[in-house]
Amino acid sequence: MEEKVTLIFGHKNPDTDSICSSLVMEDLEKKLGNINCKAVRTGKINNETKYVFDYLNLKDIEFIEDVEDNQPVILIDHNEASQCVNNISNAKILKVIDHHTMNFKAPYQLYYRAEPVGCTATVLYKLYKENNFEISPQIATLALSAIISDTLLFKSPTCTKEDVDVCNALAKIAGIDVNTYGLEMLKAGTDLSEFTAEELINIDSKEFVEENFKFQIAQVNTACIDDVLKSKDEIESAMNNFMKENGTNLFILLITDIINSNSQAIVLGDTSVFEKAFNKKVENNMAFLEGVVSRKKQVAPVILNVL
Repeated sequence: MEEKVTLIFGHKNPDTDSICSSLVMEDLEKKLGNINCKAVRTGKINNETKYVFDYLNLKDIEFIEDVEDNQPVILIDHNEASQCVNNISNAKILKVIDHHTMNFKAPYQLYYRAEPVGCTATVLYKLYKENNFEISPQIATLALSAIISDTLLFKSPTCTKEDVDVCNALAKIAGIDVNTYGLEMLKAGTDLSEFTAEELINIDSKEFVEENFKFQIAQVNTACIDDVLKSKDEIESAMNNFMKENGTNLFILLITDIINSNSQAIVLGDTSVFEKAFNKKVENNMAFLEGVVSRKKQVAPVILNVL
């Protein structure tokens, strides 16, 4: 019987870290001897990640929605089943490489590596170093792009000194000026003109479940919040449709200004939870969150804390 390919992938509605770190992990796995593996994606590549692919002249990678029974897989940048592909409970998870809060169970032993850093690629860099593997300029570019994205060029509160040091080390290998490249990459990700409202709320969206309460936090980056709000009615309609179809109790869309490091939140559903969490009144389905740019550190845990 032919051996199944080990699939390497990030969370649904993947961001730059999920995609780029999956490709980095493929390279690392092959160096470790697992030749029969490949990185795949579980959603559409966003404009920010497309900028990275175009810069490196890389082709798109395969899209998957589910996995077969006993499919060997490696999870990147996530560990929650709700954020993973369909049928993941019947797959054979070999490894998890992540930087999020652990909400993971498996009835068997596996390799699990999660660290309190701003990006999965920072953890992967350490794995290269621990194994004395050389990092090519292409892999270095993919990894530093992931770090720039997840830390908003070191502005996010999730960013650690390790992320900065690793990114700068990778930049030397790649021959890249971090600030120049990083700003252009982030700006590319703020072009939302081609997205429908439905696509926009799914560019980077994650589901969270606490007991019987299900909430969704989506996030888009922009250089001008008002430009995104021109489509507020259409966005709210798409959010409402999503909530009806998925039984979601609360939906928060963070429109994050990468220049001034603030977020405008569109909040639908059980807004009382949001108001209690942030001590802010939701008016016209909106609330301004000054200094908030991180879903992982500044929004999700605050909501979970009041549930």
